[in-house]
Amino acid sequence: MNPEDLVRPEVLAMSAYPVAAAEGMVKLDAMENPYPLPPAMRRELAEVLSRVDLNRYPDPGAGKLRELLARKMRVPQGMALLLGNGSDDLIQIVSLALARPGAAMMYPSPTFVMYGINAALSGMRALPVPLREDFSLDAGAFITRMRAERPALVFIAWPNNPTGALYPEDELVEIIRACEGLVVIDEAYHAFARKSFLPRLPEFPNLAVVRTLSKLGLAGIRLGYLAARPEWVEQFNKVRQVYNVNVLTQAAALFILERLEVLEEQAALIRAERSRLGAALSGLKGVTLFPSEANFFLMRVPDAARAYESLKRQGVLVKNLHPGLRQCLRVTVGTADENRILLTALREALS
Repeated sequence: MNPEDLVRPEVLAMSAYPVAAAEGMVKLDAMENPYPLPPAMRRELAEVLSRVDLNRYPDPGAGKLRELLARKMRVPQGMALLLGNGSDDLIQIVSLALARPGAAMMYPSPTFVMYGINAALSGMRALPVPLREDFSLDAGAFITRMRAERPALVFIAWPNNPTGALYPEDELVEIIRACEGLVVIDEAYHAFARKSFLPRLPEFPNLAVVRTLSKLGLAGIRLGYLAARPEWVEQFNKVRQVYNVNVLTQAAALFILERLEVLEEQAALIRAERSRLGAALSGLKGVTLFPSEANFFLMRVPDAARAYESLKRQGVLVKNLHPGLRQCLRVTVGTADENRILLTALREALS
């Protein structure tokens, strides 16, 4: 027997998520925080991690970490937290939990590719609703489609990936109120937008907020969290792999979150660089830049494939997006030096 004889057709039709080799490159393709932890803090963290008992399973509920996250991120009283191996893990958990036969998942499109992938893997009907030509959200069209399809699950990335758009808050409130299912607001880039639905969780019984620490500066430890009413978290917890957050992640997160101001200062540096980089990109001939409230920019160029390959040859790695985003590249906001290298290479790529 061949895999083609046994593997589900929807899996056979997929491609594995592509991750480009980045060794020796100026890496601006994955929306990472470009700043490492300060040296003294890294040495202290190494000492903390050296004392972790690797021969023991992690705390399955990660109680101390959940309590610290709730306090540091100001999760409203009465809400519960679920932790995941990055927010990808939590998106999968929610999708699997709500995937009753015939259930549908809806989301604006283009957006984070993992929503559609998890719809396919869980057996849900995927219902992407196109954004406007300028990548703004047509809330009226979305609500009309939602009322017709009655999805069990709606994902909205806020700000959106890969466009960087922060949809108007009042429009998202209309969607939440009109939805008969669960609405998950994905706030992976909240540190750069500085807006959140987390304080409004008590208002809406059908709302959950998902976040990750990856974009804040801890991509390597893979930690995400979902905040919602306890009755939702109780059900999602049944789907979670029991030891999904490992001992090193828990120890590192406990240490770093007590020093959260370091990551917040880095986020402020990134926001400042975002303003400078955005102004410079807007001034390049042939570049159409879309507004961003995240730590990256979406830009349209005359020939994205050619520009991508030229940048790569010059040692700069960006993201060449799928055909649904016609002639678009996505670039992460790097350090001042990385952004200067990007701009020099991009001028060459566009010439």
